[in-house]
Amino acid sequence: MPRTWSVRAITRASLPILLALTVVEVGSGLVLGTFEATLLQYPSLLVLVPVTIGTAGNLGSILASRLSTAFHLGTLSFDPGDDDLAGNVVATVMLAITVFPVVGAGAWGVAAATGSVRLPVDVVIAVAAVAGASLAVLAVAVTLLATYAAYRFELDPDDVVIPVVTNTCDVLGVVVLFGAVEVLV
Repeated sequence: MPRTWSVRAITRASLPILLALTVVEVGSGLVLGTFEATLLQYPSLLVLVPVTIGTAGNLGSILASRLSTAFHLGTLSFDPGDDDLAGNVVATVMLAITVFPVVGAGAWGVAAATGSVRLPVDVVIAVAAVAGASLAVLAVAVTLLATYAAYRFELDPDDVVIPVVTNTCDVLGVVVLFGAVEVLV
């Protein structure tokens, strides 16, 4: 556990991670650019992009916050049989399974409101649901790995885990969303 909470310690822990994640985000933008034609062809998918990556990052951040609190309380266990850990993981996945179809319906609704619907509502909902469920599993994995790494390197998870999770979920969100689009559209 970190011994000091100072601006210097937080900067020392966070700055290298944030610089590396900036490069990762540029890569995410480049991947997104390769799907520009698909996004312009199906505006409901264009609406789905920021909401999907934002929601995945939020789910990962919620889990990261809960794990960080458990870390500071001294109750964090990385034992797969730990009921608290399993409960948080299951809650994150179940939340994604319930939220992402609503996100898909909302994206279709926005496209319909602007008169640019080119995909049926069930296809947009299916894309959002498949991408969301996949992202939830990936967000859980990234969150657990980042929290464990913070623990092992004696870093404060409050300083490093949420930036890692949200940025990684941005990149994974783009890739997984377009993987779902390739399979379902």
